[in-house]
Amino acid sequence: MASRTLAHTAQLDPSVLAEAHELCVRAFGERFGADDWDHALGGLHGLIRDSDRLVAHGALVQRQLLHGGRTLRTGYVEAVAVDPADRRRGHAAAVMAALEDAVRRAYDLGALAASDEGAQLYAARGWTLWRGPTSALTPDGIVGTPDEDGTIWVLPVTADLDPDSALTCDWRADDLW
Repeated sequence: MASRTLAHTAQLDPSVLAEAHELCVRAFGERFGADDWDHALGGLHGLIRDSDRLVAHGALVQRQLLHGGRTLRTGYVEAVAVDPADRRRGHAAAVMAALEDAVRRAYDLGALAASDEGAQLYAARGWTLWRGPTSALTPDGIVGTPDEDGTIWVLPVTADLDPDSALTCDWRADDLW
């Protein structure tokens, strides 16, 4: 029987965080670097265990997105990973359900950058593909992020969104989205 946990980074033992990090590396391979893990810290972690093994993880951190002249408090989803041996069993959907509940309770919207493999999951869960141009607010000003166009998904909560217009994320190291 799988057990589910939703806890803040500060509430998790370092060994659990290390196990979640290892799971993400197994799931994503060399595409998952140190900055990717750093982006997943400081918020909520959804964890699923099957017996004594961690089989799924996802994180929700707070970010600021700019849209339509407004700064939006955003629950940003990071590091959704399922152990390769445990895929297609509903674990990612269960992690997302917990994270989406937190988004709906605390944020103007949810957002995430999806891989081609992950896009199906988010579409099936009611997330909306952002069709407009994306950019980032950097130390040098607003800079377009055209490589991210077509990979950003949003879950509207209270924000009035036009997914065909511009969306700008706040600054952070490495992958901006």
